[in-house]
Amino acid sequence: MSVLTHLLACLFGMGSWVSINGLWVELPLIVPHIPEGWYLPSYLSVLIQMANVGPLLVTLMHRFRPEALNEAAVIYVIIALGTVASLLLGFFWKETVVVAGAPHSVPLLVLTFFLATVDCTSSVTFLPFMMRLQPQYLTTYYIGEGVSGLLPALVALVQGVGVVHCINGTQLLNQTLNATGSFPTLELQAEHQPANFSAEVFFFFLSSMMLVCLLAFVLLNHHPAVARETPKGQYTNGVKEKKWVEKRPMMDPYAPSSQKCGSSFGTGTYSRVQVVYIFVILAWTNALTNVVLPSVQSYSCLPYGNNVYHLSAALAAVSNPLACFIAVFFQRRSLWLMGAFTLLGSGVGAFIVSMAALSPCPLLVNNISGGVIMVLAWIVFILTLSYVKVIIGMILRDEGHSALVWCGAVVQLGSLLGAVTMFPLVSVYGLFASGDPCNTACP
Repeated sequence: MSVLTHLLACLFGMGSWVSINGLWVELPLIVPHIPEGWYLPSYLSVLIQMANVGPLLVTLMHRFRPEALNEAAVIYVIIALGTVASLLLGFFWKETVVVAGAPHSVPLLVLTFFLATVDCTSSVTFLPFMMRLQPQYLTTYYIGEGVSGLLPALVALVQGVGVVHCINGTQLLNQTLNATGSFPTLELQAEHQPANFSAEVFFFFLSSMMLVCLLAFVLLNHHPAVARETPKGQYTNGVKEKKWVEKRPMMDPYAPSSQKCGSSFGTGTYSRVQVVYIFVILAWTNALTNVVLPSVQSYSCLPYGNNVYHLSAALAAVSNPLACFIAVFFQRRSLWLMGAFTLLGSGVGAFIVSMAALSPCPLLVNNISGGVIMVLAWIVFILTLSYVKVIIGMILRDEGHSALVWCGAVVQLGSLLGAVTMFPLVSVYGLFASGDPCNTACP
């Protein structure tokens, strides 16, 4: 296999969600400078779900007018749009427009909608494009998709986003006495540290990452070394390509040789019940990993301290590409194993949500073992469910081009259902209470 093709597939996958992931990790620096304040995450959640109009249109085109859809052209457009939108964010994210008599961050919200449209549409275009390469490169693509969350997090860590120092309240005694004439509470105070570089530089970095993705896609289409890795008999875009990709793939080493067609889906390897089972797990795992658990991460970790929060976020981001790397060597397309890992990850996720619901006084909050358990829980949760998503991707890749289109559509559907469920629980009903990273006053 070509090392260059592996690298290009990884860089291509990295552009799938790098912009929105980067925007989320930059929120602590953005929020103090905009009129929406900490209502911004709620607005972003709504915008990201509205952006599902992009994958919806692509999925409908695949279903009703496949001959009219040029997949490569769509990918060029959305990557270029993501590059330009990220660049413009660096210039205009602070700008406001008066709407209904009040200032609002209209440029930020509009550009965010474009970025969300790009990233959501990548789910139904990037994966089907990988049908043009050998099956082994799909795992590398998933590694790149995992890096799209890890890399912005690492850059934000270097930037110093969200770093809090706990200062003894007695240090502020004189200032408080002079200002108010009353005694302050002598407890630790959380003090946010200034960033090492600005949000503008961070958005320019995101734009450069999208540009790298664009260059990788160009080379995947035109480099001779990649062309030699393309399965024989493939055509370019259009009807001929669809006919090629819907053929029965190479023999699955884990499938019985006497296996009969079980349904009209893909190659017919799986029965209708098994296909529904696969897609339900796909929607469930993406709802948990993309929306449900990230919505409560701060509630589950901050009661144990700021270090636990940052460590769990960093190691969880590393666990995603690590799971994809493990899948390179352990490619078991077993529905039973998939279900077992899903149950394990869901059980750990239920523990994390329950601790978030108990915030600011979860179990073992005043014990160092509580923080260790929470960090390990986040690692196991991301590791198991990320592996499940890769295995499902490989299974559907074997089932053909349209199966990967439906894979992307179900990923977005699962994320949408997760957002519809969590938004009212977190933002409307306020079922979760945030912990103080410096003070844990629990019995």
